Amino acid sequence: MMRDAEMLLAGPRGRRLCLEVAMEMSSEIRSAAFWLAHDLDPEKGSSRVMLTAVSDTADGVDDPLPKSSMTDFLTAVASLDVSLTDDDFIDRALAQAVDTSRPWQEPDGEDVLAGLPEVRAVLAPIARSLVTLPSTQWWSQGRQIEQWAIDWRSPDDPAPLGRNPAQLLSTWARTARAEEVRAEKERPRDPKATWSGTWWSFPQGALQSVGRIPLGLNLIEDSLGWEHATTIPLRGLSRTYEIRGEDEWVSLCRACPLEVTASRRHDWFRCTGRDGDWVIPDWEKVSRQWDAVHLTVLAYLGSANRALQVDVDTATVIAGWNPDTTIWLTASAREADGPRAQWRRATYQDPWERADP
Repeated sequence: MMRDAEMLLAGPRGRRLCLEVAMEMSSEIRSAAFWLAHDLDPEKGSSRVMLTAVSDTADGVDDPLPKSSMTDFLTAVASLDVSLTDDDFIDRALAQAVDTSRPWQEPDGEDVLAGLPEVRAVLAPIARSLVTLPSTQWWSQGRQIEQWAIDWRSPDDPAPLGRNPAQLLSTWARTARAEEVRAEKERPRDPKATWSGTWWSFPQGALQSVGRIPLGLNLIEDSLGWEHATTIPLRGLSRTYEIRGEDEWVSLCRACPLEVTASRRHDWFRCTGRDGDWVIPDWEKVSRQWDAVHLTVLAYLGSANRALQVDVDTATVIAGWNPDTTIWLTASAREADGPRAQWRRATYQDPWERADP
């Protein structure tokens, strides 16, 4: 369990989870974190702007906005007993930690706050408590046999699952290599240049599935705020490569490397602060040995958004890959006999509810 807690604290998403749990448990901590994060946010004054209401006092001087000091914040977080928290709090905190991931730009103020040494120290007991709770033991589980694919399109479009993964991966590999060649010629080498492009590290368009519904509907990086979804039951007995931590991901990159330095340079520099060579797995080659690759929740929380060293000069990033998600590389997954289900929510902030007739 100590190793699991250390994994949480090593990853930006894991630290953010611990901070989100603290904020779920205390409005005082939420308010303090809001102000401290605002001051730390790299986008302060540009994309993150504070709008306040002004009220006049008797002497004509505006009342200052209430702010907590770092000392007050640290004291409040250190006093929490996470063993008393509600499971729903943890699920909401996990969803928020995923939703606030930004592998294409700088960490936001809350991520910066959670990464400060003094804040990380008071988050450590939270991490240790979280990994011992019965409701979080599934975070380290491998791919379950029963899975669900998620279709975000209109429920009036009963589209079948894609059935030609070999062609998809072949096209993806050619496109990725061609983009790298163009990027090397056309994009600036300065990692600080204002440039963005492809930033995810898995083959777009490949069949994906999750192991928990409706929670899996909320564990989405770079969500587009969908308000309806169709879940499709899947079953697959296959050769599954399990990513349980950074070592498994790095090993995959070493075994089947694909150079993506020029195409990922600017986005991943902003995300990690590292300037150097980058690789991801060549998924077409991976598919010759494995039918599917599954990322555990714990591996995501400990490893996503980090520069993971592959060799002396090269690193990699897990980006855009949601926790407890399986990427299918061959046609080994089949739609199960169970019915598809419709889900809806009134707004982006509301919980998902079954919408079946």
